[in-house]
Amino acid sequence: MKRLFPAPLLSLACGLLWLLLNLSLSPGNLLLGAVLGILAPLLMRSLRPLPVRIRKPGVILCLLARVGIDVVVSNLQVAWAVLNLGRRPPRSAFVKVPLDLRDANGLAALSTITTVVPGTVWSELALDRSILLMHVFDLEDEARFIAHFKATYERPLMEIFE
Repeated sequence: MKRLFPAPLLSLACGLLWLLLNLSLSPGNLLLGAVLGILAPLLMRSLRPLPVRIRKPGVILCLLARVGIDVVVSNLQVAWAVLNLGRRPPRSAFVKVPLDLRDANGLAALSTITTVVPGTVWSELALDRSILLMHVFDLEDEARFIAHFKATYERPLMEIFE
């Protein structure tokens, strides 16, 4: 049964959504909704995320608090830098951060964190997942930034996912 319906709730949702979008319970739409509900999850099985195994759930709360604080602080720093563009332009730079984190779910979380914190942008990940290329809005010391990034974000994510 699991082979035919790898995601039964998704199958049901696809079939019902088809019927809802067509506003019809005709036999043809019922058949197409059933076919869509069966085939869509089967064809997209390889796109489903890997199962998540969280090793230390307590670390999640600390990481969320740290990210929240960093979002507020970074917002203020970026705002201050923008307001003072005439006096001192920002020192924008691309930084190559060597990564020890290899878990796909951990890397997805890291990309989300990087995107949420103002002043940093996830630019590229090496094919072997060993180096992350980031753009930093105002970089003072590259080595200090890399050490801070790894200690603040990568290390807790490794504790959570690996």
